Amino acid sequence: MAGNKPISQVAIIGTGVIGASWAALFLAKGLDVVATDIAPNAEASLRRFVDAAWPALDRLGLTAGASPMRLGFTTDLEEAVKSADLIQENGPERIDFKKKLYAELDALLPSDVIIASSSSGLTMSEIQSGAPFHPERCVIAHPFNPPHLIPLVEIVGGAKTSEETIRRASEFYTALGKRTVRLHKEVPGHVANRLQAALAREVYHLVGEGVVSVADVDTALSWGPGLRWGIMGQVLLNHLGGGQGGMEHFLQQFTGPMTAWWKVLGSPELTPELQQKLIEGVHAEVGSRSIDDLAAERDEVLLGLLELRSKADEETAQSKSGRVA
Repeated sequence: MAGNKPISQVAIIGTGVIGASWAALFLAKGLDVVATDIAPNAEASLRRFVDAAWPALDRLGLTAGASPMRLGFTTDLEEAVKSADLIQENGPERIDFKKKLYAELDALLPSDVIIASSSSGLTMSEIQSGAPFHPERCVIAHPFNPPHLIPLVEIVGGAKTSEETIRRASEFYTALGKRTVRLHKEVPGHVANRLQAALAREVYHLVGEGVVSVADVDTALSWGPGLRWGIMGQVLLNHLGGGQGGMEHFLQQFTGPMTAWWKVLGSPELTPELQQKLIEGVHAEVGSRSIDDLAAERDEVLLGLLELRSKADEETAQSKSGRVA
């Protein structure tokens, strides 16, 4: 595999919510994009999504040459990938589908074209078993929804993925402004979704046990630790929580209470009754707001946070540069 081939054209396979969001991001970064999807009205839906996302992407900063006009669409897989430097695959989470698709892609593509999957649940070792010729160029590049706004990308290799592919993929997404994390072992759900699942388990337990309402547990999260998580991760916050003694003092002081809480964390069963309680609770919390209203509310605040974090990162970089000088 040629390790220094520039990536200027991306093929998007599957243009649902994730694929469309990826397409918008790639276009905003000045890349050429060819998308393919056999679903009815897929092209019209994709173009509507890109048009709707463009003002937010413009606000965050477009790369020179960025344009929605650089988006192509075809229902023919071979046509879509023939000039691609990287494939962003967003197909259904079915291993039979993925293996068949990767067999086709493996036969169609030169060996230096990376095949990156957005899969959140399947492992790359399973998926790349369908690629008999060059499984080493297959990698998980799992985004967080919506990919055109949320910077996180989880990079996970399979048993046959090469270190070169990991490197090239990480460099590509980082150059787009993404924040990549590499998983050194394959685990179901990767990292971020597992963290969400762990939190959801306790949330649903507390609601199910009548400890707190749906609205109040959401308030507790979004106006408490959620605000801090938008700035720093759990371990770094623990380091701060230890005061001047840092992480060392935090562990000395809180290991006992924290591990005691672990022992009584819930393992709820999502019975029909609990599901109904969650459904009724969230509709009471939402009121008259539509899904589109909620998404717009989320994205507006998210854009502000991204802008603030970008400014803070610039100031930190300048401060470091000044100290070095």
